[in-house]
Amino acid sequence: MSANGSPTGQQPTATYDSAFLKACRREPVPHTPVWFMRQAGRSLPEYRKVREGIPMLESCMRPDLVTEITLQPVRRHNVDAAIYFSDIVVPLKAIGVDLDIKPGVGPVVERPIRSRADLAQLRDLTPEDVSYVTEAIGLLTAELGETPLIGFAGAPFTLASYLVEGGPSRTYENAKAMMYGDPELWADLLDRLADITAAFLKVQIEAGASAVQLFDSWAGALAPADYRRSVLPASSKVFRAVEAYGVPRIHFGVGTGELLGLMGEAGADVVGVDWRVPLDEATRRVGPGKALQGNLDPTVLFAPQEAVEAKTREVLDAAANLEGHVFNLGHGVMPSTDPDALTRLVEYVHTRTAR
Repeated sequence: MSANGSPTGQQPTATYDSAFLKACRREPVPHTPVWFMRQAGRSLPEYRKVREGIPMLESCMRPDLVTEITLQPVRRHNVDAAIYFSDIVVPLKAIGVDLDIKPGVGPVVERPIRSRADLAQLRDLTPEDVSYVTEAIGLLTAELGETPLIGFAGAPFTLASYLVEGGPSRTYENAKAMMYGDPELWADLLDRLADITAAFLKVQIEAGASAVQLFDSWAGALAPADYRRSVLPASSKVFRAVEAYGVPRIHFGVGTGELLGLMGEAGADVVGVDWRVPLDEATRRVGPGKALQGNLDPTVLFAPQEAVEAKTREVLDAAANLEGHVFNLGHGVMPSTDPDALTRLVEYVHTRTAR
């Protein structure tokens, strides 16, 4: 049984008929559902207030704080889904990897993984390691009612990039050097990360998440042949591991226009598309049997409302013949975005697509 009282493998009944989950299942919807990556975060003054003086990783481990931050954009914007507030490195921290999220830098790993001996840092993740996640999701589902909660995790390639580089990178020279130069070590690293990621997603689903999203934020740095050979097997393993739960699985990366077909092949039910590829072209690349998510350029929100609406119409028109469409930005909400622009965007999409 899942934490919401539904048998494992079935959707929670309270959220099953939501517009978001219907779109993920490619069923008719009352309106195009909307949610935003990074909808809970620095663009909201209430977020900055509640996070004041609290380090990022600590805030991810406090169920009361996670609950409040996750709910903030739902209250403010009337989005069709909440996304669990966390960070992709949380499961790594939970198993004892020595890392921290440094303001203005991002995740920094004290001992980067550069050799087979370094793999010893990566033990299996257990539900007890992230008991605060289970507690927070229980609190959230009670508050959200019929609004679905999206769980999420970082994909093995993106996690590996941080672990091998020791922090953010623009070139991924150390990660790619391992991928090309020691493919067996690379494969073992990604396989271990796939197990950790799958375990983290299972905890979220069993606690009550109605869908999950796998963020492969840096996969756009790869050529398709390298992705197929060196990344696809691990991502596929993650999606297979949670398939039996029956919740929609979303796959998203940035700069992945050339990888869209492969990302769908990895096992996602919904493929996220950034702003670089129109959705009608994206559906051709992904192929049939998948819903799409996206894909307004986040910077459009800094333009006047008329321009925002015009660009939004372009996205909706490109999505007109899709089997399923979840409206989102083509990447995360930028920190300096006016929150009111997001609220207006949700209302506009809901009104224009009302059926």
